[in-house]
Amino acid sequence: MQNCYEDTTRAEAYAQLGFANTYHLAFRDVPELLRRAPGRRALDFGCGTGRSTRFLKQQGFVAVGVDIAPQMIAQARERDSGGDYRLIEGELLEDFADESFDAVLCAFPFDNIAGFDLKARLFRSLKRVLAGHGLIINIVSSPEIYTHEWASFSTADFPENRNARCGDVVRIITTEFGDRRPCEDILWPDEDYRAVYGAAGLAVAAMLKPLARGNEPYKWASETTVAPWVIYALTR
Repeated sequence: MQNCYEDTTRAEAYAQLGFANTYHLAFRDVPELLRRAPGRRALDFGCGTGRSTRFLKQQGFVAVGVDIAPQMIAQARERDSGGDYRLIEGELLEDFADESFDAVLCAFPFDNIAGFDLKARLFRSLKRVLAGHGLIINIVSSPEIYTHEWASFSTADFPENRNARCGDVVRIITTEFGDRRPCEDILWPDEDYRAVYGAAGLAVAAMLKPLARGNEPYKWASETTVAPWVIYALTR
């Protein structure tokens, strides 16, 4: 499966995204979780164009963003010239010593990482660089995001998503920018994430499935009744 984010046009499109509409729900409750971190050193794993790294900095963290897509890192550096954005190869975090970070944020990268073994290996690597009382926050797409309509996404063209099982490719279109090519994600339900976390030696300290409250300044579709995201807070 090709990484659909290693694409200049898509990187330029994603660089325009903020925290509105469906994405608001992905980040709304994260600051409260981040208060559990024992310090201010943070890693943004799969930082993309740097939106989530800048979010960490706004929360008072000294943040490093890493990604495997050079097109994404280029956009991140262009928009935040003073930021620390690093291109990594595959699953390597060799630049970082053990217990380098008090918090690790993974905002959607595991939606695109296939296979139990690779996911578990990456989480073991993240655990290694996590401080003893640190926190990993993993934001992932819920299975339901691929079968409903949203303020930021459409799945109407992909009815086959309803028959997908763990590890299958599912498709979704982001409607907030002009590039309407579908993104190909990997379906991974809650029970399967929990198995991955267990294999990596991580515990689930909290799980959130954020819903819209109805008083936000956005035109919701399914968000008030169906959670588009699952947010896990993980500890060693």
